[in-house]
Amino acid sequence: MRSQQPKIFDAICCCASTASTPHSLSKSRSSAEASGGSLKPIVVSGDPPTVVSAPGRRIVAVGDLHGDLDKARYALQMAGVLSSDGQDLWVGGQTVLVQLGDILDRGEDEIAILSLLKSLDIQAKANGGAVFQVNGNHETMNVDGDFRYVDSGAFDECADFLEHLEICGHNWEAAFVGWVGVSNRWKEDRKLHQNYWGPWDLVKPAKPSQCICLGRVSSAIVTLQEKLFHCLIPCSPGGNGQRQKGVISRSILLRPGGPLASELARHSVVLKVNDWVFCHGGLLPHHVEYGIERMNREVSYWMKGLSMDYDYPQIPFLATRGYDSIQSILRETLQAVGAKAMVVGHTPQATGVNCEFNCSIWRIDVGMSSGVLDSSPEVLEIREGRARAIRSRKDRYFPLSMSKTQWFLEHKLLLLLHLLENITAVNLHIQSYMQNKDLMVI
Repeated sequence: MRSQQPKIFDAICCCASTASTPHSLSKSRSSAEASGGSLKPIVVSGDPPTVVSAPGRRIVAVGDLHGDLDKARYALQMAGVLSSDGQDLWVGGQTVLVQLGDILDRGEDEIAILSLLKSLDIQAKANGGAVFQVNGNHETMNVDGDFRYVDSGAFDECADFLEHLEICGHNWEAAFVGWVGVSNRWKEDRKLHQNYWGPWDLVKPAKPSQCICLGRVSSAIVTLQEKLFHCLIPCSPGGNGQRQKGVISRSILLRPGGPLASELARHSVVLKVNDWVFCHGGLLPHHVEYGIERMNREVSYWMKGLSMDYDYPQIPFLATRGYDSIQSILRETLQAVGAKAMVVGHTPQATGVNCEFNCSIWRIDVGMSSGVLDSSPEVLEIREGRARAIRSRKDRYFPLSMSKTQWFLEHKLLLLLHLLENITAVNLHIQSYMQNKDLMVI
């Protein structure tokens, strides 16, 4: 029999999540007040957010996360916005955080990452900061029912989360914000349960007592047709029955109008913060001409299930390599949107965070997820209009007292050291190759 401990703990957490928030916020507020004086308030235009005025704010941008909660936490800690004590507290003060989408697929902790960002947004707003997300192509693919890239553990997380939601009395905010704090217990309990029952999973025909619909999923979130469909699926403790349950759970959560799809609908596909534009895969002049706010609104309506057009929306998820050869398109796009530079994800950069065309476009997807390249996390920091890559915890802080000359020299020195490391690695590779070929180096 599956352990009841996570369910009991969930019920306590759902009741206590709201009450515990002020305590968490008070810690982060004190650190924010110590870091500097107050700034003008952040002003957000559009629903979902399209244009953000954040005077004097430090901006940090994080690329594709693809279901890797550990790497997500590490990246946020590097960015200086997440506590490293395991309490998931906002320590960024008045910082503005932008995540560039593709949280879904290729990893097993997708909802936990979304939950973490939601929790940080609540805390950040109480401290004069903010957290924004930009939906990527993998978010829209899942809302469209395309599950080709879903990790098996992610299907299980969906099933667990639906049960967690029911324990929380279908209080979406409490269940969703609190999920990051309890998801690991659910995962450990599930894996222990599957390891015990797995050898006995013979995938027999469904019996009424095995049906998901009998008290397992509330009628508040599924239709009668879905309930009848669930009854055709055996709910065995592990194996195929569990996987089928996960697929159905994901469909319930992410279909247009589903609770998780509606949560994603709160986010943009293109976001402008001050004079920087953030989008997942790229932006072209005709997208700007069509209207960024209009585009954000139409995608949001579709995700909420309110759109009359059920076709897959035409969203600007373009491979950034198009900009590598056509600088004029980038320049025209930036002029049309009124921005100095663009920040994109989507295409993993094997060389890490980098920029092109006098740094008018920054590419920050480094493939950090274990389901992609499993590379070391890197983030982008923007201060006073200047951008730089943060590549380790050692260089996550940029002292405000540092002069422009000091910053320039230190920044160039780091680039030079990085270049020398690459040259050394290439030389070693060449020497090794020539030795293996019994060639003589003159």
